[in-house]
Amino acid sequence: MTVSRWAVAAVLAALVILGFYTLPGHTFLASDTQIYIPILERFADPTLYPHDSIATRPHVTYSIFDEAALLLRRLSGAGDFQGVLVFQQLIARFCGLLGAYLLARALTLPPLLALLVPIVFGLGATVAGPAVLTFEYEPVPRGTAICLLVLALGFFANRRLTAAAAATGIAFLYHPPTAWPVLAVFGLYLLFEARREGPTALRPLLVLGSFVLGLFIFSRFQAGETEKQALFLRIDDELARLQRLRGAYNWVTLWPAPYLRMYEFLAAFIALALLKLRPLLTREARWTFFGLPLTALLSIPLSLTLLEGLRWSLIPAFQPARATAFLFVFAVVLSAAAGILAARRGRTGVAFLWLLVGFAIPAQTPVLDLLLPDLRSPHSAKRFAIAAVAALGVAVGVHAYARGRRVLAPLMLAALLPYLLLPTWGQVVNYKVVDTPEIGQLAQWARGHTPKSAMFLFPDGGKDPAASIFRARSLRGVYVDWKGGGQVNLLKDFADEWWERWHNELEPGYSPARIPEYAARGIDYLVLLKQNRLAGETPLFQNERFLVYKIR
Repeated sequence: MTVSRWAVAAVLAALVILGFYTLPGHTFLASDTQIYIPILERFADPTLYPHDSIATRPHVTYSIFDEAALLLRRLSGAGDFQGVLVFQQLIARFCGLLGAYLLARALTLPPLLALLVPIVFGLGATVAGPAVLTFEYEPVPRGTAICLLVLALGFFANRRLTAAAAATGIAFLYHPPTAWPVLAVFGLYLLFEARREGPTALRPLLVLGSFVLGLFIFSRFQAGETEKQALFLRIDDELARLQRLRGAYNWVTLWPAPYLRMYEFLAAFIALALLKLRPLLTREARWTFFGLPLTALLSIPLSLTLLEGLRWSLIPAFQPARATAFLFVFAVVLSAAAGILAARRGRTGVAFLWLLVGFAIPAQTPVLDLLLPDLRSPHSAKRFAIAAVAALGVAVGVHAYARGRRVLAPLMLAALLPYLLLPTWGQVVNYKVVDTPEIGQLAQWARGHTPKSAMFLFPDGGKDPAASIFRARSLRGVYVDWKGGGQVNLLKDFADEWWERWHNELEPGYSPARIPEYAARGIDYLVLLKQNRLAGETPLFQNERFLVYKIR
């Protein structure tokens, strides 16, 4: 059965929408957008956040994320950044699914069956240890980059080298730390090709080089930068302590041992799959399917050496171990492809085992526990059952389809089953809802009743994200908050300032007796939890959760 390009595009677009509202889902102001939005808003209006260290120390020098967002907002006339960022997120996810489809085609799958691979891949995966995702829930630069890189790998495996170079280059412009594994493997391949075939490899090399040069030029014109990232210094003991506190995911020695065993399993699984599929691979596909997983695996000792051994200041920002996301990318793609190929040959039982791994990864079933699932846990049992039913349904469906039976609808339903059942019956919750109506009410009041220069403090908020969500929604400064501390991986002077503020103002806990101290530090408004109402004082604003007092 032939499938037109438009039909493929339509299926992938529908899959983007399905995944956006089911799994992997989407969020806004639940994580890193809490940092990016104040930075973008200050770029759009430099009078905002005049004293907020998050907004006045942007870390987007080496990314076109901010330029793209500002341009799209200007062209669309949007009132805020959420719409334009979500638009980029949807386009990026489509690119990622298209890349998975092209990788499946490089493994000789026919178009209709190749569509099953992005269906499995589109469920996403959580990369434990370095704390990254194959499909980011938030519209952030890393999420855009990794999807573009999967597309680049799909082009690369199908010998569309100039297209691969362009996709890799755009991903590099968005987030160089995510792009380096693909840039390294693809660039090395092109250098070998230039020696073997001569000038034919020069065009994609020039395309890649132009994007690298372009990022350097963009970085020279970065607006609003008040602290440059220290790229070639040695991390001292105090900064290392702070980075372990706020960025433990960068330090391999802090990862639990089961995470390392999981990477060993995934590497062995990928190696076994490639042993089976190697005869099907072209020269370019071999570079793709062997080179990226190997680079991803080597990123772990690389990070260990450069960060924990040499203490290189670039590494906490560059985060090389996050390349392990590509182990998950290839484990899922190869699992689905190997299962489909086995089912076509009539080996349904083998196909089931291959597919089970691919469906189990997004089901949050520990991959190493697949052979002995913990059926005593209701959640684990349900999720394992969903993964197993989907894997069996696809294996049986492909086997029947290959023999000419009309089972296309049941086959697709089996593949889509996890999208419907994992977040409902399986109770897979990829993220918590942290942006509550009470925060929105508070932010709306602050935007309408306080000056742009106002500084707020949530002294009894602890590590709750309310303060950083408030900063983004209200367009008002926050003196210090836990989420903002993540920037200690990027900026040395900021790290010192953040720790001094956190250690002195929030870590000791809130006390009304400390209000004069807060005022002396330039804080204008206190936001307290309702149970900490100040005796004899009338709040300027209150709702079911918060009280606001002016102290300066």
